[in-house]
This record gives sequence, structure tokens and C-alpha cells, in this order.
Amino acid sequence: MHLHAASGSPNAQRTQSVLRFSLVATLAYVAVTFVAGLYAHSLALLSEAGHNLSDFLALLLSFIAVYLQTRPASNSKTFGYQRAGVLAAFINAGTLIVISLWIAIEAIHRLSSPVAVQPKLMIVVAAAGVLMNGVIAALLWRVSRDVNLHSAFLHMAGDTLSTAAVIAGGAGILITGQNWIDPVLSLLIAALILGSSFGIVRETLNILLEGTPRGVSLPVIRSGMEAVEGVLNVHDLHVWCLGSQSRALACHVTIADIPPSESACILLKLNHLLRDNFQISHTTIQFEHTGCQVLDGCVVPIEEMAGSASRKQHGMTH
Repeated sequence: MHLHAASGSPNAQRTQSVLRFSLVATLAYVAVTFVAGLYAHSLALLSEAGHNLSDFLALLLSFIAVYLQTRPASNSKTFGYQRAGVLAAFINAGTLIVISLWIAIEAIHRLSSPVAVQPKLMIVVAAAGVLMNGVIAALLWRVSRDVNLHSAFLHMAGDTLSTAAVIAGGAGILITGQNWIDPVLSLLIAALILGSSFGIVRETLNILLEGTPRGVSLPVIRSGMEAVEGVLNVHDLHVWCLGSQSRALACHVTIADIPPSESACILLKLNHLLRDNFQISHTTIQFEHTGCQVLDGCVVPIEEMAGSASRKQHGMTH
């Protein structure tokens, strides 16, 4: 099953256009924010420059991942590149965690040694950032269909909020003259970054480690499959994510000793159930009519094990 749009589809082209525009706008804003932060001696603005630089890298990774995901499966990549976006999201979140820790450390240092800042410049640059980040976040929200683009959207939405906080901080410094507002604001930005990043790391790690998808219950799936007429037992059940949008399932199903033409009807019902109720379209279902158990990592029919043991015992007696 291949859920991602082809490279020439309107959805893919629209997504790539949004990402290209976002890359150019973000890189330009990073340069402006960094220079303004140095000139205004504002850690909050320098933090925003670092945060937006990570956003640029995040958008670049997302752009590359979107391209890779449109490539078809091959003999060497039988599932295609569906996890390229998941890997990009994981790397993006990891870089955000590192940047947020650096911001927090620098902010704590500035709390002990305050630095005078220029609040008017902070407000002007941050206002431009709110406008830019807000537009990009809105565009990404319209095209975000998987964890890759969702992580990019979270980057930009978080930037919009944190940049708005810089405006509030600049106004507070302008009114009160208290420069400690700048590092405290940076700590709040770091906390915001950490909060959104850990959620993405947790979700992407679960996909990369082939864990059960979020919101999926194996007992519920098993009971639903066992309710299908002709199914006696469901075991060795596994459900995992191929990418952020596609789920796969593999299991053994015990049925009566019937001809393959009759078992085909059971298989059809199971696949309809899994697709309609659990959004699982890529399935590998093995039918059997005898019990089985796991031996050294392999599932072996019990009667085959018994026959093998009997042959070994028969050989020892000779």
C-alpha cells in the first residue's frame, strides 16, 4: 500500500511550493533577527534567530522527506521511503531540544549578569516575525497530513507564539526598564520548544521502533477479527506503522480445515473489517487449521513439532 501522493500530483506540488516559500522567508528572517539581536544585545532575539534557524533546517528536512516519499517502492526498498518523513521529524525534534537547552543555559547566565537591551528594536523585528511565522504556520496547517509536516507546522506555530512573547517582553522592558525580562522570556521560549519537541520525539520513536500505533488496541482488533464468521482464533498479532499515515498488520488466524476457495471469503471479510474499522489496509494474514506456538522465534504448528519429536525419538531408538 502506498498512501503518499505521486510526485506530480496537485497535493505534492502544493506541499513543495509551500515548503519552498517557507524556506526562503525563514532564512531571510534568521539573518535579520541575528543581526538585530547582536545590535540590540537581546538574548531573546538571538534565541529567536537560533530557533528560526532550526526551523529552516526542519523545513529543509521536510522538503527532502516529501520528495523521497513520492519515490516508488523498489526491490531494495520494498516499502518505498514512507519513513523518510518520520526520520526527518525525529531529527527536527532532536535539534530543537538541543537548542532549547542552550537557550535555557544562556538565559540563566544572563539572569546573574543582566545585559542592557534595546526594546524598540526587539518589538519591530519580533512584529515582522509574528507576521512571517503566522503566514507560514497557516500554510503548513493546510497541507500537513503526516508527522513530518505536522512537526514543521509545530515549529512555525511555536515560533509565532514565542515571537509574540518577544514583543510583550520588549514592551515590558520599554515601560519598566527591567532587563531581566529578556532572559526570563528566553526561558519561557525554551520551555515552549521542549514541550512540543518531546511529543514529536515520542511519536516518531514509536514509529521507528515499530510500536503499536497510538490509539490502536490489539485486544479490540483481536476480538473484532475473532467475531468474523469462520474465525476460530487470532494469535501472533502485530500492528505497526509503515509511515506516519499507513498502518500494517500481520497475524495468524485459525480456521476450520476447509478448501482455499471457502477461506477466501473469510479473508475478504477480515480485510474489510481491518480497513473500515481500524484504517489498516496493508495486511499479511496466515491461515492455519492447527494450533501453533513460538519456538526459537519461529511459529511452528504443534502437530509438526510433535511429528518432529517423534522422528527424533524414533531415530534414537535405532
